[in-house]
Amino acid sequence: MKLKLLLLSFLFLLPVVNSTAQETAAVVMQKAQALAKKEHKNVFVMFHASWCGWCKKMEKNMESDACKKMFDDNFVTVQLTVQESPKNKTLENPGADALLETYKGTKAGLPFWVITDANGKVLSDSFNAKGENLGCPSSADEVAEFKSKLKKTTKLNEGQLATIADTFVIKK
Repeated sequence: MKLKLLLLSFLFLLPVVNSTAQETAAVVMQKAQALAKKEHKNVFVMFHASWCGWCKKMEKNMESDACKKMFDDNFVTVQLTVQESPKNKTLENPGADALLETYKGTKAGLPFWVITDANGKVLSDSFNAKGENLGCPSSADEVAEFKSKLKKTTKLNEGQLATIADTFVIKK
């Protein structure tokens, strides 16, 4: 009887333990690339952290009513959690820090994003011409550079790019 009770307790706790563990960056990327191949899309990889206000702004802009369909039609979008505080380390995707380093984004700040093809080849990233991280583009110059990168990696037309620009530029 005690053994059955112990086994039942373990089975009920197992989903709780697994629900807090994040998928590895490798698994997330494999799934994204497989879906991108199937749907003939590129992959938009955003590195973010729970404490990052600009990350939340980037996600909000991409998920807005005005932009969501355009991003969904052109990308398989994934978010990889990195650089969390010690108390939130369990939120991180194992291996995401190493992948961020591969893309030379470790010291760039967050959010940092990369656009790859379905095979993982980098097509663009969030570095501007000066080597600075655009992060969540918000100024007219940053958004113009973002639009240029999107134009090269998507089938978005000028009207759609203008809608994205209008969403991202911070109005004063």
